[in-house]
Amino acid sequence: MSISRKRKKELRRLQNDANQLWENQQVLVGHAADVAREAGRQLGHFGREQVGPVVQDTYNRRVAPVVDRGVRFGHHVVDDKVVPIVGGVVGTALTAWDVANAKREGVVRKVRKATKPEPKGPGVGSIIALILGVAAAAGVLYAAWQALRADDELWVADDPLSAPDA
Repeated sequence: MSISRKRKKELRRLQNDANQLWENQQVLVGHAADVAREAGRQLGHFGREQVGPVVQDTYNRRVAPVVDRGVRFGHHVVDDKVVPIVGGVVGTALTAWDVANAKREGVVRKVRKATKPEPKGPGVGSIIALILGVAAAAGVLYAAWQALRADDELWVADDPLSAPDA
């Protein structure tokens, strides 16, 4: 199926119109981008010159005093209420701890003193008993030495053995 000349001509014209429309749209989009860029730049200038000072002034007049009051109140509560209470509680606890330690150490000292016998040196009686014990031991050792010494004369008889009388 072939297309007639008339249709080909209409299609070429339509193609040319579409290309022309495309080029016009590209130019229009480029111009719109330029306008948007300039609008953004102008909006930045306007924000810095007009909106920024108004917002800053409103903040300084309405928000900053409330924030400052809140901060001052917070400092007041912490400095004048919380810190003294916490300090008192900690101080009381430490004092109680110190008193308990002191009492415990005193009790421990008393118990040690009560349970620890006083050191006593040897008395006169124990010294006399020691001397008598050493003397008795020396006497026993001397007697044993005398009894067990090797003395030849103790075992040899003085008289020769004679035959018994019948």
